[in-house]
Amino acid sequence: MGASNATHVLFLLWFFAATLSLSFFKTMSNEVSCNEKDKQALLSLKRGLTDPFNLLSSWSSEEDCCRWDGVHCDNKTSRVTELHLAYTGVGGEISRSLLELEFLNYLDLSFNDFNRTPIPTFLGSMSNLTHLDLSDANFSGLIPHQLGNLSSLSYLYLGSNFDLYVDNLYWMSGLFSIQYIDLSSVDLHKEADWLQILSKFSSLSELYLSNCKLDSLNPSLGFVNFTSLQVLYLSGNHFSHEIPNRFSNLSTSLLKLYLDDSSLKGEIPPSIFNLEKLEYLSLYPNHLIGKIPESLGQLKHLTYLDLSFNSLNGPIPLSVGNLSHMRTLSLNQNQLNGTIPKSLGLLSNLEELYIQNNFFTGTIDEGHFKKLSKLKDLSMSQTQLFFNVNSNWVPPFQLEYVSMSSIKIGPNFPSWLQSQRSLGFLDMSMSGISSKAPSWFWNWTSNVEAFDLSDNHIEGDLSNILLNSTVINLRSNHFKGGFPLLSENVKVLNIANNSYSGPISTFLCQKVIRKNKLVVLDASNNLLSGELSHCWRYWQSLIHLNLGSNSLAGRIPYSMGALVNLQSLRLQNNSISGDIPSSFKNCSNFGLIDIGNNHLTGIIPPWIGEMTNLLVLRLRSNEFKGRIPPQICQLSSLRVLDLADNSLSGVIPNCLKNISAMALPEPNIQVFPFEPLKYMYGYESYIENLKLVPKGKELEYTRNLEFVKIIDLSNNNLSGSIPAEICVLFELHFLNLSRNHLMGKIPEKIGSMKELESIDLSRNHLSGKIPPSVSNLTFLSYLDLSYNNLSGRIPSSTQLQSFDALSYVGNPELCGDPLPKNCTIEEESLKRSPTGSAEDDSINSSFYLGMGVGFAIGFWAICGALFFNRTWRHSCFRFSDDIRDWIYVNAVIKLNWLLKF
Repeated sequence: MGASNATHVLFLLWFFAATLSLSFFKTMSNEVSCNEKDKQALLSLKRGLTDPFNLLSSWSSEEDCCRWDGVHCDNKTSRVTELHLAYTGVGGEISRSLLELEFLNYLDLSFNDFNRTPIPTFLGSMSNLTHLDLSDANFSGLIPHQLGNLSSLSYLYLGSNFDLYVDNLYWMSGLFSIQYIDLSSVDLHKEADWLQILSKFSSLSELYLSNCKLDSLNPSLGFVNFTSLQVLYLSGNHFSHEIPNRFSNLSTSLLKLYLDDSSLKGEIPPSIFNLEKLEYLSLYPNHLIGKIPESLGQLKHLTYLDLSFNSLNGPIPLSVGNLSHMRTLSLNQNQLNGTIPKSLGLLSNLEELYIQNNFFTGTIDEGHFKKLSKLKDLSMSQTQLFFNVNSNWVPPFQLEYVSMSSIKIGPNFPSWLQSQRSLGFLDMSMSGISSKAPSWFWNWTSNVEAFDLSDNHIEGDLSNILLNSTVINLRSNHFKGGFPLLSENVKVLNIANNSYSGPISTFLCQKVIRKNKLVVLDASNNLLSGELSHCWRYWQSLIHLNLGSNSLAGRIPYSMGALVNLQSLRLQNNSISGDIPSSFKNCSNFGLIDIGNNHLTGIIPPWIGEMTNLLVLRLRSNEFKGRIPPQICQLSSLRVLDLADNSLSGVIPNCLKNISAMALPEPNIQVFPFEPLKYMYGYESYIENLKLVPKGKELEYTRNLEFVKIIDLSNNNLSGSIPAEICVLFELHFLNLSRNHLMGKIPEKIGSMKELESIDLSRNHLSGKIPPSVSNLTFLSYLDLSYNNLSGRIPSSTQLQSFDALSYVGNPELCGDPLPKNCTIEEESLKRSPTGSAEDDSINSSFYLGMGVGFAIGFWAICGALFFNRTWRHSCFRFSDDIRDWIYVNAVIKLNWLLKF
């Protein structure tokens, strides 16, 4: 609904801009009458164009063409000189009749849709054109070289046509009068000499070449100098090299230089600070290293400097105090260290200072802000600074934005905030404040749109305090007593991890907040008690509700079904009983349900399969019975299915294969709706957290929750076999089916689940061998197959042998490393597959066949030789007779010798 409203608003703004633009140029031409030749040319142009919004309805043959929307005529000659058709939504074919407009010098067709058609070549024949704007009009193909014939052209806008390209830029050499060129998002990678060609235009003052697939800033043909260039925009290219030293010689008149997001490497060359007239320098985000040169102070006219999101180190140079015109200084997301120089406090024009996410140390005191009277935005979060000012300090500035998270401010509450009357955003989370918030603070915050004081040790009782800010984060402090009062302005209230107490119904049903517009309510980890009330009809704007880890009891009221906008419901770790109310069927936007660790009973309702937006379903540690409903397989977006520690029975549904979020990889363009896991507001966001047991230990997931894919059905009464169909869940990370009554074999194709990091099948009745395919699970870091009836050798792989023997213990017939039991020959033979046995039989048959054939050949070879050779035959028989006689004689002698004894 919100996206639809935003679309309508944007359309109305566009329509208003287009109408106003056309009407303006219509009014400008009211004083003259149209030339008939020009009129017919324009009517011919209209016939070729599509006009979906009918914004060219005034182009009628009955009307004076100088009064038409978007048409401007010369006051003296009545000839058409300008066409302003931007934002009209026109498309179709651009007629050659434009050539009949002999005096046309201004043509603007930008922000339209020409459906990827080429730029007409005949435009190069409109010799009087001084201004040509075809930007963001969905043209494609090669930019026609004929445009180089427009010798009078001063302004050329072809940017944001993402399918345009050039084969070279030499055709531009005829643009003798050019002052402004915009080729942003045009593919220029085929032109290596772009710097040399474009530097020859002596009148060129502004050049926009962002996202043009350029790969080099090093000129291939010697010295390059732009005589008049003032603005150079090269963002979003792929230079992948250092900033050339001679780059500073590009132009002595350069005022603005954009090199952001261009894959630049190496150190910042000091010579770049020789561009003495420079007012604007943007080098974020790149891969720059080293220190910020002290020569930075030479840029006396600099008003904007952005070096953020690099890897710069060292201190902020002292010369920064010379930049007296500086308005915005962004040095965040680097590795800068040392102390903050007090010369920074001399920048009397500074409005925005961003130094967060660095390694700065030392103290910040009043001297650092001495002359910063114009400062509006101050961000120094995630550093090791100590903000140490006197309790009676009155700053010279009036801030609008303050981010001072994770720096030391406390223990005392910062009293200087009381002087800030324009503040809209305040973040002092994790800043070591341990005192009680003064009474003036809560009145003062009524004009602050969003404030975050989370993760401190602030004390107080807010029972009678009226809070008015849109976003309030008091998480993880020492507040106690009852809930604060809320105005209609409050949309986000996070008071988790405190000591708020009392019946929850007292807060939910009080009359003063019945018109609330709360979107996020997180009161988890407090001391709230009592039953959930029936006042939910007053809370229908809620999207995220977390009342987990309190002492709530009773049933989930039927009236909670009135929360039709709810995307995330968390009631975990309470003493809630009863069943899941059928009114939840009305909450079709549910994306996260966590009602685990309660005393809920009954069955898992089949209608839960109708919640097609569900990403997370956590029902663990309750008393649910019955079967897992097959309708749960309709939840194609489900990423977390945690039904552990219940009394569920029956078989595991084989239709789990239909949960496509666990089977298919994420698309390259992320279109997955993660809104139930976070809520964005202004500068920050509310992130859902969830406790899961992925590898035998309970872990808490927050920002990485959207990447987790887990099935946990452990500790139930499930029976039957593990369905082979589960093996198609190729994107599953964690699988836990332990402590059930599962039988049969582990699916042979479990190794195809290549993303698995954890498998727990322990304490079941599984039999057979461990499938060899388990060796393919290269990400596997946790495995527990203990206490089953598995047999045979553990498959050999670096992965499987790296686990402790405890992963396999309790399987008497299992053997092999890492178990102490070695596999015997008998076990080896049992290990052979039918294919292996067939191979052994084949080898034995071949052996005996060969032995028989060899015996026959050898026998007949000897007999044949004796038969045909008489000499050999006689010798053989004589030898056999001699042997026979020797045996006989020796036998008789031995026998007589024995008889004597």
